[in-house]
Amino acid sequence: MSLPAHPDPYRLLLDEVGAFVYTTDLQGHYTYANQLVLDLLGGYRLEDVLGRAFGDFVQLPDAVGAALRETDLRVLHDGETLAREESNLIRATGELRTYWSIKKPLRDAAGRITGMLGISHDITEKKRLEDQLRQQKELLDTILDNTDALVYVKDVNRRFRYANQPLSQMLNLPVERIVGRRDTELLPQALADKFWAQDQAIIASGQRQTSEESLCDAQGRLRHYWSVIVPWQMPDGLAAVIGLSTDITELHELKEQLQQQASSDSLTGLANRRSFWEQAERELERSRRHGQPLALMTMDIDHFKAVNDAHGHPMGDHVLRAFAACCQSVLRSTDLCARTGGEEFCILLPETDLAGAGAIAERLRALVAALALDALVPGLRISASFGVTLLAAGDGGFDGMFLRADRALYTAKRSGRDCVVLSPTDAD
Repeated sequence: MSLPAHPDPYRLLLDEVGAFVYTTDLQGHYTYANQLVLDLLGGYRLEDVLGRAFGDFVQLPDAVGAALRETDLRVLHDGETLAREESNLIRATGELRTYWSIKKPLRDAAGRITGMLGISHDITEKKRLEDQLRQQKELLDTILDNTDALVYVKDVNRRFRYANQPLSQMLNLPVERIVGRRDTELLPQALADKFWAQDQAIIASGQRQTSEESLCDAQGRLRHYWSVIVPWQMPDGLAAVIGLSTDITELHELKEQLQQQASSDSLTGLANRRSFWEQAERELERSRRHGQPLALMTMDIDHFKAVNDAHGHPMGDHVLRAFAACCQSVLRSTDLCARTGGEEFCILLPETDLAGAGAIAERLRALVAALALDALVPGLRISASFGVTLLAAGDGGFDGMFLRADRALYTAKRSGRDCVVLSPTDAD
């Protein structure tokens, strides 16, 4: 069957449909081609194309030509109707064009196959744009999946629309099990509600928000994030938020370590003098506010310089650490112990009266005297002197209380050392 005898109106219609329309005989020779096909083949007239094959005009790689012939045989010999994507190199222009082609058999009145009808839409530009978008998406996914941030999109219905691999790993769920699910299905209810209240405020205000957040990952480890959340309207019109939460756990831990180092004595691990004074002032105010006693104990290792001179500073450091361990062994969780000087220490005892503080000091004195240090230096023994006092109504600040305890300490040292001296609040 052929179409060259169509009346001109039909020919005009086929020329204007915006698709490549053609028919061939059983040998694949053109019996009709509309104007788009003629232009594609090189601007020939219809009469110059009739009776010739596609391969006479278009240069095809061997593999492509073989696939095309196999497709045509399925239509012409087997009677199949096929729809598929095809690529052709146009000899006249040197362009590689991509088409979506539908091929179906033409039959005579008896139902015998007489040829083939082909309708092709040029999707070269569409294909190029799709490839470009796919490449851009692959690039963006690669970037987002390899960043140290949890990246997600959550819509106004609390459903995740996007999740990157770090978020997938944090939740221990594949991305496909995150996208489409509500936050309450993936997070504890209280945490999901907290985040959702924040998301609603961002959507309502239209303003981005930054904050530090802490979450437990799938292994139960506490992770810290710096989050930037911005409002966004999705292509389907739904309001949403885009979240980028950068993992700052290592930075957070480093910050805590630096703070710890700034407030601790590096040798003993106890609080240092500056940190002790700051906490003591706060505890003093708390004790006054609640009308509770507050005791202070000052301590000094007896003849410590002689230990250093006789046995060296490494042994002196060992003694200091052993003394600090003794102090910590008698403390409650509310007590605070600090190394305030070379061999000088303090202990702050909240909610403790003078008698109770004196008993703790005596217990500690006995523990220090019993320390076995002869593993490194045979026969080495140490002792310590103690001064104990209470917060007095007339103390303007912690300095007054410390001065009274320090005086009691020096009284202990003048009294022969290795003893405890109590300083009542009316001793001034």
